[in-house]
Amino acid sequence: MKYIKQAFIIFFISFLGELLNKYIPLPVPAGVYGLVLLLGALCSGVVKLPDVENFGALMIEMMPLMFVPPAAGVIVHYKEVLSVIAPFTAAAIISTAAVMAATGFVTQRMMRRRDGGGK
Repeated sequence: MKYIKQAFIIFFISFLGELLNKYIPLPVPAGVYGLVLLLGALCSGVVKLPDVENFGALMIEMMPLMFVPPAAGVIVHYKEVLSVIAPFTAAAIISTAAVMAATGFVTQRMMRRRDGGGK
């Protein structure tokens, strides 16, 4: 019964994210709205972590299953994938390096501020 309650809470917040996506004219995916709403609800105490923890963990455990259909599609259309593999690989490497650099920079800045460095 607790899974039903937890699923309802998560799906209701996801539904609210879909509504925001429909009525707010910004290029933000509905899932992002839902995640922000859930974060706000958790931080404000409207939703307690035990109210969604078990079902959230279950969904995370099932996440790899969601990648099976796209992987099968890549296998079926491997000739088309081969024609764009070089630009895709380059984009993946460059974007990964950029994210790592930005994350490191932000982390260092936050640590300096926390330690009283000021810079």
